[in-house]
Amino acid sequence: MDGKKLAQEIRTQLKDEVAQNGLVPRLAVILVGDDPASQVYVRNKQRAAEKIGIKTVDHHLPATVGQEALLDLIYQYNEDPNIHGILVQLPLPDSIDEAKITHAISPQKDVDGFHPINLGHLFMNKPYSLPCTPRGIMELLAHYKINPSGKDVVIVGRSNIVGRPMAALMLNADATVTVTHSRTRNLAQKTRQADILIVATGQAQMLDASYIKEGAVVVDVGVNRLEDGSLVGDVDFESMLGKAAYLTPVPGGVGPMTIAMLMKQTVEFAQRG
Repeated sequence: MDGKKLAQEIRTQLKDEVAQNGLVPRLAVILVGDDPASQVYVRNKQRAAEKIGIKTVDHHLPATVGQEALLDLIYQYNEDPNIHGILVQLPLPDSIDEAKITHAISPQKDVDGFHPINLGHLFMNKPYSLPCTPRGIMELLAHYKINPSGKDVVIVGRSNIVGRPMAALMLNADATVTVTHSRTRNLAQKTRQADILIVATGQAQMLDASYIKEGAVVVDVGVNRLEDGSLVGDVDFESMLGKAAYLTPVPGGVGPMTIAMLMKQTVEFAQRG
């Protein structure tokens, strides 16, 4: 499943929407500290926004910034009618309480979809803002005409960013959902039951072809850098080729869709006004 190609199509559609509607969506982007991976992620998001016509208001704060100063900045943007979305790049320095920062962002401007109110709406099947990676996965499946309704879906990983909201989205789509994690016994026995397997463990090539049944749909959320500098996912892509009916590559699978969904939600927020 080519997430890179679909993400490009979505960005083109968004660019046309912004141009035709005369919108100027504005996204506040806050980066704290000098984590190299975070800097790359933010730069990619800024470039994608610029190409679509989304204006970013960028803040790169030192790792020593106080929590109250960061909260004040968020409150300022919550009240600013010209700012449609607020993105605080995670992870934050240990001196800052991530949960407190996430909760401080207005649910109406929460483009990441992490606010407890938005997660509550998701679990009630009345979503307003969705976590971008799970939403991107649903769009990817829909593009390839893979309907989760009635399917057995197994999710490996229970994070608040992927696993838990992914389970809610799949329940909302009428799938039968199993969430597995580090304490799960007989993992392979459970994953081999999956019609759709979604893997988000953060462990390079943890699952090989022995973990899936013939014809399964495999979505690999992981991005891991090996010692030789190459990027791999949480599944062994080569071993699953030929056994899986559909399989996302790393890179070029879920990652581009995550950024595309961030852009899409920013434009949707601007349209809501």
